[in-house]
Amino acid sequence: MDTTDRIEEAARETHECEGCTLSSRRSFLTQAAALVAGALVGLGMSTDRASAMPLSFLTGSRTPNGKDVSFPIPAADGATIDRDNDLILARYQGKVYAFGLACPHQNTALRWLAAEGRFQCPKHKSKYAPDGTFLSGRATRSMDRYAVRKDGGTIVVNVDTLYEQDKQTAEWQSAFVMA
Repeated sequence: MDTTDRIEEAARETHECEGCTLSSRRSFLTQAAALVAGALVGLGMSTDRASAMPLSFLTGSRTPNGKDVSFPIPAADGATIDRDNDLILARYQGKVYAFGLACPHQNTALRWLAAEGRFQCPKHKSKYAPDGTFLSGRATRSMDRYAVRKDGGTIVVNVDTLYEQDKQTAEWQSAFVMA
C-alpha cells in the first residue's frame, strides 16, 4: 500500500459515511439556512414570514448560482472587508479590485491601513499596495485577486475564481474593472 492509499484509507476511517462528500463551510451554512426555513414553513409559518427571517448573514448577496457576489461601485479610493464572503473590495486610481481576505503567506486575514493607504498582514507584517501588489515582508507573491465584472452600477465578484499572481499572471493582471 503506497502513501496515497494510506491517506485515503485514513480519511475513510475518519468519516463514517464513505459515500458522503464533504462540503465547504459556506455550502454547509447555506444548506442549513435552507433547512431551517423549510422546517419553519413545515411547522406552519407562512412562506412570507419564513423568507423574511434574517438569514442573509449566511448567504450574503449571492446570486442563486452561489458563485457571484454583488457590491455597489465604491465612490472613493479605499477598501471594504467582507468577512462573510472572505474578500476585500478595493478601489484605487479609478480601478476596482476584489481580493481574497487571506494573506498568501500563511492565510492570516489581511488588514487595510487607511492612514498609510495599504494592506498589511498582522502576523508577519507583509505589506501590499492598494492594487494588491506585494511590497515587502515574508510573503512571496501579491494578494490573490477574484475575477470581477461590472454590471450597471455594481461590481460582481465571482467567488469561485481566485487568481494567484505567480500562477495565473495574465488573469491576475486583468482582474479589475474601471470604476
